[in-house]
Amino acid sequence: MKNINLIKTEKEYDKVMERVLTLAKSNPEENTPEFDELSILSLLIEEYDRKHYPTDPSDPIEAIKFRMGQQDLRPVDMKEYFGSTGRFYDIINKKRNLSLAMIRKLHEGLGIAYESLLA
Repeated sequence: MKNINLIKTEKEYDKVMERVLTLAKSNPEENTPEFDELSILSLLIEEYDRKHYPTDPSDPIEAIKFRMGQQDLRPVDMKEYFGSTGRFYDIINKKRNLSLAMIRKLHEGLGIAYESLLA
């Protein structure tokens, strides 16, 4: 693995992105130097993007709907996070707020960022 440094400029970003695309095309296996390099460079790109192109957290309801769409989940599938389908509809229709327990379950179970759920 080459020396890896933080990305500080757009030129460096472009160079790292080019390397990531090259590595990704080769589809490296886990526990190889190429896989480790791809993982590290991806984290550096993510950090650069977060620092230079911040995005506002999404609306909690939109974040939930988005994840449901990604995972092809139906309201009945959400009972484990909300306690009941009725409570799910109350949250989605903004008649009730998310509780801390719901936020924790949605984060841990569906991987929705806390920032999105607390917005």
